[in-house]
Amino acid sequence: MEFCRRVLVVFILSQIVCTGAQDDAEEVACSPGFQVKQYQVEYDGGFLKDQPLLKVVFDDCAENQDVSFEVSHPDFLIDEDLNLVPRRDVIDSGAVLFVHGLNAHADDMAQVDIMGAPPRSPQTLREIVGLGDITPYRTKRSLLVPPMFVPENQRAPFPRSIGKVISYDMKDDHYFRLTGKGADQDPKGVFSINRRTGEVAVSRALDREAIAFYHLQVSTTDMSGNLVEGPVDLDVYIIDQNDNRPIFKESRYSGEVLEGSPSGTTVMTMTALDADDPNTDNAVLRYIILRQSPEKPSPNMFYIDPERGDIITVISPSQLDRETLPTTQYELEIVAKDMAGSEVGLTGTATATITITDRNDHAPEFTHSLFQASVDEGSTGVVVNLTVDDRDDPATGGFRAMYSIIKGDPNQSFEIHTNPDNNEGMLSVVKPLDYESSMFHTLMIRVENEDPLVPDVIYGPSSTATVYIAVQDVNEGPVFFPDPLMVTKWENIPVGSFVAMLNATDPDFRQIQSVRYGVLRDPAGWLSVNPVKGMVNTTATLDRESPHVHNNRYSAVFMATDNGNPPATGTGTLIITLQDENDNAPYVVPSVARMCEDAKEVNVAVIGARDKDIHPNTDPFKIELGKQLGLEKTWKISRINNTHSQIMLLHSLQRANYNVPLVLTDSGFPPLTNNTELKVQVCTCKKNRMDCNGAVTPVTDLLLLLSLLTLSILCL
Repeated sequence: MEFCRRVLVVFILSQIVCTGAQDDAEEVACSPGFQVKQYQVEYDGGFLKDQPLLKVVFDDCAENQDVSFEVSHPDFLIDEDLNLVPRRDVIDSGAVLFVHGLNAHADDMAQVDIMGAPPRSPQTLREIVGLGDITPYRTKRSLLVPPMFVPENQRAPFPRSIGKVISYDMKDDHYFRLTGKGADQDPKGVFSINRRTGEVAVSRALDREAIAFYHLQVSTTDMSGNLVEGPVDLDVYIIDQNDNRPIFKESRYSGEVLEGSPSGTTVMTMTALDADDPNTDNAVLRYIILRQSPEKPSPNMFYIDPERGDIITVISPSQLDRETLPTTQYELEIVAKDMAGSEVGLTGTATATITITDRNDHAPEFTHSLFQASVDEGSTGVVVNLTVDDRDDPATGGFRAMYSIIKGDPNQSFEIHTNPDNNEGMLSVVKPLDYESSMFHTLMIRVENEDPLVPDVIYGPSSTATVYIAVQDVNEGPVFFPDPLMVTKWENIPVGSFVAMLNATDPDFRQIQSVRYGVLRDPAGWLSVNPVKGMVNTTATLDRESPHVHNNRYSAVFMATDNGNPPATGTGTLIITLQDENDNAPYVVPSVARMCEDAKEVNVAVIGARDKDIHPNTDPFKIELGKQLGLEKTWKISRINNTHSQIMLLHSLQRANYNVPLVLTDSGFPPLTNNTELKVQVCTCKKNRMDCNGAVTPVTDLLLLLSLLTLSILCL
């Protein structure tokens, strides 16, 4: 019976806000819980299992995390999509359901009204519609169809009879009919039935491994083909023959066993497959080891469990020694035989390669107890290679060596690393050695493996060695102290003035050597040095404003050379901090100013002063007009701050270039003054645009300037 259901959901909202088509919609605050509080569903005979009835609207205003729902009727639930769904077929829903929603942000209840629902009763929907466990009425059968059995791989002739079907109600005008896969369905024609006698025959040889079972149907019909009786199942079973050999998935298998493993250790499992019937001896396998190569130290080092195929060790742990065995790999020829291993069984073969893996049962030993080396003082790098013997597998951590210095290196002047190519220890000097401090070094070196030794093996005396290192004396260059040497001097001191006294000593105190000084780098050529005493004097004027001075500092490099064989040289730096003198007058910036020819327009320009000196020999600057007659009637200078002033055109001038004399004075002691000129371009200005092209020759003559001034006054 199919239920027809119409679901009506009615939303009853506490408030409806209509915004129309306004551009600025009013936002409604979120209220946690059911956004629709009441729902309705129409009842139409009941509700089917897993068929959604309606969708509730729930929002906790926090993305609905971990919300749980509970329905008042136990046969309903709210699923992940918020649908109300019956757990089973339900007819006794009652008239009202309540849904409770709860999480950390919301706790709310909604009501579902079942419109037209009958009173609840204990009956189930399946009972109402007649879908309960009612046994169907069956008539007694008169068609007898026994199961049939056919051996695989039968030989001709075909067809061969395999059995017979009997009908107790068979009449003369009734016929047997065989249908199903193997009859009228693919593979067609394998089986046939005599229409009158009911004898079933097979038409060809069968392969159980292809199809082991056929399920057919037998029925009887009248002469018109109308069904009289049946159909009744006919099962045909194919009887297995031992026609498949055991087959290993691979022809060669690999396994490993750790040396020294106890007898009975499982190495690997050999598994073969037989396609014959697993319920017969045709597929029951037994395993044997046919051959072991090599056969030493015993031809029976391994045993294979005949039923499970597990290969286990037989040899004793002391004999299973990788270092004493003639080889680390053994090959076993494994035979799998079916028929439970009987003489008539079929066989399959595979090869098992077993590798005896290494364990760290031999400690590394130095080839010598004492190693010697020599090294020049001041040099670094590898000074000696330490060699060890280890009988373990070179490809394992039980062979790879790790070296450490355990004594004789308090200053950590040495390091030792393992050469990965030959396992030797490379002892290196990482901090230059000083012959004068120590002529000899004696180190104690220890060697270990990356992997720990087995419990019954320990590191012995041969795992340590002594390294004797002789330091060879090398003529070292003199050393300046301090380096750099810092001094402070005034600039412009007289040529030949004393600057500093260099101090360089020869570290080869075991030898008597003299030191001579020289200038190595003097960018400005200001200095000289006494070759014997190391006294530095000036050979030119020190200028703080020189491009060779940076941040008031001038650097020069000197060298000191001893008279050793061969001579050695050391270098040292002299840094002179120069104190400033007021030896630079200020200058005007910018050197060109622009104004409009009409004084009513832009008639002011800002100018400033700069000084190569530093404070207090710079600002505040004084900027004044030069001492020329009538100059102050055309130009006016007003101070803005310590470094800038403004120059103003007092009346209109003809478009031209004018050189205005200025006097700039700094604040040094004594102050320096610079008489200079400011080029002023008087331009044509229209609509906030200034045109200075084609200006006449600069007006520099004072009489011409006064004439222009007089003319302009008369025109007023």
